[in-house]
Amino acid sequence: MILSTLEYVPGKTVTSHLGIVQGSTVRAKNVGRDILSGLKNLVGGELKAYTELLGDAREESLQRMQQQAQSIGANAVLNVRFATSSVAQGAAELLAYGTAVVVE
Repeated sequence: MILSTLEYVPGKTVTSHLGIVQGSTVRAKNVGRDILSGLKNLVGGELKAYTELLGDAREESLQRMQQQAQSIGANAVLNVRFATSSVAQGAAELLAYGTAVVVE
């Protein structure tokens, strides 16, 4: 599966547009991580636990988007984007979306 943030794949021709595909996951913060992150916030620096959490969420949402694209016969997803939204106190959705196409 080809994933691209562009509206095309260099060297390939789009032969069919199959529509918008998406994949999402909702993740909640971990209380233990919150306490350690709160302490880290006092001195500054990267909150590695949250960096890892978001990385996992991005990967899972991309995989789900790819599965949806494959299920409708796509071999590429173009114009891939991410969006986030808060769905509850301490929980957020990460959404990956794009246009499923067939390229040759």
